[in-house]
Amino acid sequence: MNVMGIVTDLIAGGVGGNIAGALLKKFDLGPIGNTVAGIVGGVGGGQLLSILMSGGAAAAATTAASSGGMDMSSILGNVAGGGVGGAIVMAVIGLVKAQMSKSTT
Repeated sequence: MNVMGIVTDLIAGGVGGNIAGALLKKFDLGPIGNTVAGIVGGVGGGQLLSILMSGGAAAAATTAASSGGMDMSSILGNVAGGGVGGAIVMAVIGLVKAQMSKSTT
């Protein structure tokens, strides 16, 4: 994966974490917490999606992205993987935090 793909995953993850925090008020970690959790999930989700899409029609997009070129399908794949990964990690961390605070009270 090239640098542009990783940057796209980071940005999409941060945005995905903040959107999930806005939609899931119960698991909201605050703007900084949502962003950090989203960034971590964005990189993981983007990497996982690129591994899963390494065959078939996505191979051409992966080859174009790894050779330095960014086509629209690779950008959209990075945005989708990063955004969804960021939202999932933020929701899981928010759920764990909510359960921990519930058990201490």
